[in-house]
Amino acid sequence: MAIVVVGGSNRGVGKTALICGLIAALPEFRWTAVKITTHDYGQTQPIWEEPTAGQETDTGRFLAAGAVRALLATPFLRDRPPAPDFPSLLNELWPKFGRGTNLLIESNSIVHYVRPDLCLLIHGGPGKGLAPLIRKPSFTAAVPYAHALVARSRADAVTPDGLCLPGPDPNADQIPAPKPIFHLAALDRVSPQMLAWVRERVRL
Repeated sequence: MAIVVVGGSNRGVGKTALICGLIAALPEFRWTAVKITTHDYGQTQPIWEEPTAGQETDTGRFLAAGAVRALLATPFLRDRPPAPDFPSLLNELWPKFGRGTNLLIESNSIVHYVRPDLCLLIHGGPGKGLAPLIRKPSFTAAVPYAHALVARSRADAVTPDGLCLPGPDPNADQIPAPKPIFHLAALDRVSPQMLAWVRERVRL
């Protein structure tokens, strides 16, 4: 069972596109793709399975890219101030997957509750016009868990040692080894360099 998490610095940064690119580039994994969100998508239940491939919804795009299944999951809010109840959501999610299911999960915060085989975080460019980029707090909190950053660029490239940050354990004596930044001309078309790197870390 492989678990890959894809997160991003802000809404609309390309998380769904990158997941679709990974699904298409690694069809042998027969991915189940899960979008975890706190936004209201009009579903009455916390976990909803997409029945139809297409471009109208993110989960539909997952199926169109070749995913075996696609689910939308919305955690309940609890406590004061309200916070997403990820443990309860995961308790409902896990029984829906068969043994050996390979998962692609779109979320920032899930890394605090699941240890993925690979965590890829997309860092967006400047905001529209003169507005600065406003990063999600959940993205900043997830960066220490990232195995690599991904950024949209004019051409495919890789900065092998571009990410030098402390890991998730604040008591660790050493800063983890630098991690790569992959630059992609199109997030839904994974570059050969990135694909080879992913294959080394996620195996059937």
